Amino acid sequence: MNPCLLSQLRLMLPNADGALTSFTLSEPRQYPPQPARAFNRVAFAAAHIVADARAANAPFCDCNIDWDRTIAHREHLWNLGFAVAEAMDTAQRGSGLDWPKSRELIRRAVAAGKRWSHANGRLARIASGCGTDDLEPAGVCSVADVIGAYERQMEAIEAAGGRLIVMASRALARIAKSSSDYEHVYRRILEQAREPVIIHWLGEMFDPALAGYWGHRDHRSAIDSVLGIIAAHAHKVDGIKISLLDRTIERDMRRRLPRGVRMYTGDDFHYAELIAGDDQGHSDALLGIFDAIAPAASAALSALAGGDRPAFDAILATTVPLARHIFEAPTRFYKTGIVFMAYLTGLQDHFIMVGGQQSARSLPHLAELFRRADRAGLLRDPELAHRRMCGVLALYGIT
Repeated sequence: MNPCLLSQLRLMLPNADGALTSFTLSEPRQYPPQPARAFNRVAFAAAHIVADARAANAPFCDCNIDWDRTIAHREHLWNLGFAVAEAMDTAQRGSGLDWPKSRELIRRAVAAGKRWSHANGRLARIASGCGTDDLEPAGVCSVADVIGAYERQMEAIEAAGGRLIVMASRALARIAKSSSDYEHVYRRILEQAREPVIIHWLGEMFDPALAGYWGHRDHRSAIDSVLGIIAAHAHKVDGIKISLLDRTIERDMRRRLPRGVRMYTGDDFHYAELIAGDDQGHSDALLGIFDAIAPAASAALSALAGGDRPAFDAILATTVPLARHIFEAPTRFYKTGIVFMAYLTGLQDHFIMVGGQQSARSLPHLAELFRRADRAGLLRDPELAHRRMCGVLALYGIT
């Protein structure tokens, strides 16, 4: 980009204390539109949904989706070499996206993956969230209710041709009396699954309603319980994704998994070092941050597959400060930052979210996200990013 033009792309951004300081955009990094080689890690990007900004609805109650842009975003991720984790918390599952809309999203995305695979001669890998969110947690009376909800969603996903990510259940967390209730539920689900599943353990920092999952408040005691479930059904478990933001716990658990069962990191703070691994193994990945940093992550994973560890480290090192900001506490609002990145980079035309969650982060938070995205070289069209950030600032009275 012309350096003279870049020098003109300045704007006043608020700091954490609200004071305005000048910021000038920098030259974006150039990343390949497709990876140079197949990855040597399984890398799922948990994909966000694009809201229909023109829908006449009650924004905090209704869920209207722009299906064309939502599917186009999945194709963008497949082009960059990622598998897609569908209808997960990144897609606002449980925070604006209900089960009926999730079911339709899964059906459309699985069908789109088949079309994309046929057109491109490469497999568009996709797995979809199977949960219990068709239940009202306060109305659940028994573990059997939880099993029934899982079974209904499993049937719908498998009927669409999808594979399962067994999501943590708010209803189960509410009603379970001990770890034996978790063992009973997961045994029933795993025994019925057609293909090996990914178990998804979302920590309470992502969803406070999941505190004490697996029957223990202490994470290390919980690990003992879930490892027992996995060991008893290892042939039905492709892997487990844990989102606890604790790299030590993840490494310890990874080393105790049965042979052939993958650890999918869900640690959006320490993903680079966990994916790279050590002399005792590595983590694969199922990450929401991949949605926001997809071009950089694709280039890094391609470098790692080619044996260039320094390039992998160097590329992802630029993204970690952005990821830690997007996922800062209260972590459950990270989806706002994911969608804001899609808006700044031109992957969608507006910054509107289902449930009105574009308002879940402050203007200083969004301004700092803008700074860190620029430093990571991810604002691929600086003029567009500048224009859109100026529009957001104007909404807050900054011109």
